[in-house]
Amino acid sequence: MAITAKLVMELREKTGCGMMECKKALAEVDGNFDEAVKLLRERGLAVAQKKSSRIAADGVVDVLKSEDGKTTAIIEVNSETDFVAKNESFGEFVKGILRTIIAKKPASIDELKALPYDGKDVTVEAELKDKIFTIGENITLRRFETIEGTTATYIHGKGAAGVVVKFEVEESVAAKAEFAEYAKNICMQIAAMNPTYLCKHCVPESVIESEKGILMTQIQNDPAMASKPAAVIEKMVTGRINKFYTANCLLHQAYVKEEAIDIEKYTANVAKELGADIKIVSFVKYEKGEGIEKKEDDFAAEIDRLVKGE
Repeated sequence: MAITAKLVMELREKTGCGMMECKKALAEVDGNFDEAVKLLRERGLAVAQKKSSRIAADGVVDVLKSEDGKTTAIIEVNSETDFVAKNESFGEFVKGILRTIIAKKPASIDELKALPYDGKDVTVEAELKDKIFTIGENITLRRFETIEGTTATYIHGKGAAGVVVKFEVEESVAAKAEFAEYAKNICMQIAAMNPTYLCKHCVPESVIESEKGILMTQIQNDPAMASKPAAVIEKMVTGRINKFYTANCLLHQAYVKEEAIDIEKYTANVAKELGADIKIVSFVKYEKGEGIEKKEDDFAAEIDRLVKGE
């Protein structure tokens, strides 16, 4: 069967592969379009495996709520470059994964990969590998979480970071504009101030003991401080631990829009105004690429190698 330019273009549009790849695939299957698609996808799996070793530290964080508003999912999907992260196809792929998570509620990345991808008869893992082949970059599903109940969400910088906060509040109160504004402010607080814990009671004892050890070492290494009475040193350590709480615990942080009060007081004020009980139960914050060691390219060395033909 003759391989026409039109057929090659149709295959390219269908698969997103390069013109030469499409032409070669069609030639190998004697112009059978469906077989060519299958062949490219099969090769795509191999290409995906080769690319899986490349560092994917860019990407997006995204969130989605179920239609009834009772389930919220947050996910981080990584790509190699910001260019791909901004791609509309990549964004829809991420949304499809979020819809899959909300519908099936997997408990792990492995369980998620084994599920049928949203609206298709292929698994999430197969769709992921197909996307890697089509886009040409390594893509990884790094982490996700599902939160049940009343939540507020916030995405910063088109996916640079995402926040989900869970509240304990009556539905009638949660539906009010005043609560929505309050909940948004809490999300913004978390995005801006990056707390690690909800309150001081949530901080593991091991963390506090470690902080105290660091503080005691600092004091002992300072001649002017080490000579002070033990009671004074103990008071200093207690004061610095309290500063640790105000820096790292959401409820004890100063409210960024009104620094004279903390988040706990801000919540109490809003609850009083609405005549209702409001409790912040938990929060999740993902930052894109957080903790991933990025590869630093030495462009000068790369150019030198090209010039030398290495």
